[in-house]
Amino acid sequence: MNPFTQFVKDVSDRLGKGFSSLGQNDPAKMAYMRNLERQLQSEDMMEMPFDDLRVVVFDLETTGFYPYNGDEILSIGAVQVKGKQVLEEETFYSLIYSDAPPSEEIEELTGITQDMLAEAPPIKDVLRDFYSFVKGGVLIAHHARHEKQFMSHVTWRELKKTFSYRILDTAFVTKIAHKEKNLVTLDECCSVYDIEIDDRHHALSDAMATAKLWTKCIEDIQQMGFVNLRDVYTYLAKTEYGRF
Repeated sequence: MNPFTQFVKDVSDRLGKGFSSLGQNDPAKMAYMRNLERQLQSEDMMEMPFDDLRVVVFDLETTGFYPYNGDEILSIGAVQVKGKQVLEEETFYSLIYSDAPPSEEIEELTGITQDMLAEAPPIKDVLRDFYSFVKGGVLIAHHARHEKQFMSHVTWRELKKTFSYRILDTAFVTKIAHKEKNLVTLDECCSVYDIEIDDRHHALSDAMATAKLWTKCIEDIQQMGFVNLRDVYTYLAKTEYGRF
């Protein structure tokens, strides 16, 4: 355990009531300690053995690739994973309201229609429900840069909060497990493990397939000697896959 983590744990133990009881009348101190608590949680998750790690695997369907140029999220799907077990009963899915119809190409790809979006909840409500489902921790996605840039954009726009979640990309974990293969797409990665995607380009279906891919890759890299997320990040930092 590094000195910073030990310090925060010592503070928490001495308080006995958690960080929320410290400096309740001092907003600056409260913000500082909440930041320490978030960092402590992150440190703990980095060191947690894969068999004990709880993550949320998620997927977005969007109108395009560029949120800062006006593309929007159409739907969010997610599933909880504990260790190498996909918790198929613990899922999240929601369409997101829009008064603008998706393009014909996107409608054909995703099956999402204007009528479906017109009856969906607003994005602010969906984000709050999604973050309540996530409850902190690590997020997993395939080609996670896409998900991260959209979530960063809409979280600030709608909630005025910074998107601060750690996201690990299954594409990189697959490269660790199968570095001899040039696997790129979700379909290619899933095919290695004979994982079927029931309804491709449906956010929950893709999240479920990605979750199964994550668990299979974890099994493989454990056999290679990887124990926790810190091992993964350390490996990635030393290779060409290191920036994500």
